[in-house]
Amino acid sequence: MSLTDKAIEQIRELIRTGALPPGSKLPPEPYLAAQLGLSRNLAREAVKALAVARVLEVRRGDGTYVTSLQPSVLLEGLGGAVELLQGDAVALQDLMEVRRLLEPMAAALAATRISDDQLAEVKRHLDAMREARDDVEQLNAHDAAFHRAVVLATGNESLVTLLEGISGRTLRARIWRGLVDDKAGGRTLAEHEAIFNALSTRDAPLSQAAALLHVSNTEQWLRGHLRAGDPLASGTTAGE
Repeated sequence: MSLTDKAIEQIRELIRTGALPPGSKLPPEPYLAAQLGLSRNLAREAVKALAVARVLEVRRGDGTYVTSLQPSVLLEGLGGAVELLQGDAVALQDLMEVRRLLEPMAAALAATRISDDQLAEVKRHLDAMREARDDVEQLNAHDAAFHRAVVLATGNESLVTLLEGISGRTLRARIWRGLVDDKAGGRTLAEHEAIFNALSTRDAPLSQAAALLHVSNTEQWLRGHLRAGDPLASGTTAGE
């Protein structure tokens, strides 16, 4: 480990042990450095790195605080990392595999927990997708909201953040554009309807199966386009 890595680990240990609980303010830099036996430069670099990772928040003129450490905060950078992988065909396929592993299980869990209000929210986005059949931007927005509403019904914040992060807004838009161009949008809408219908009956196995079929078909479509040399992963698609 580099000296900076060791300094980062020392601050993390203070957080893990509760010496610096969520929301607490760090000592001023000279005191923190002395407490950890570090130079002020090393302490400063460690704080900067942990701020980038959303473990710490530097408030100008006020000091440095430990964040809430909620999954939605700590995993916030995942979506940005996924966007940077848009030009890597292998990485895109890996991400789709991860989605295939997680999303069907999330749908099954949602079926056992979804409230009537949450189900109505899923239906609202499904109806909006039907109305926006040829509008890729609206399809993309309501598709993302549809899946978010399903996963939110699980009550699992970590799962919500993970699935939102790996879906990738830009990739989702490109897929919808390709589906519409290939006249496969209607089939994909039907897959969303099947997920909603399964959730409506609170049938966990059926919800899992419907979500698995949807993600698997999307993954298969994506693989076919990547094999054909489609510019889907090039990051050059206009209007996104």
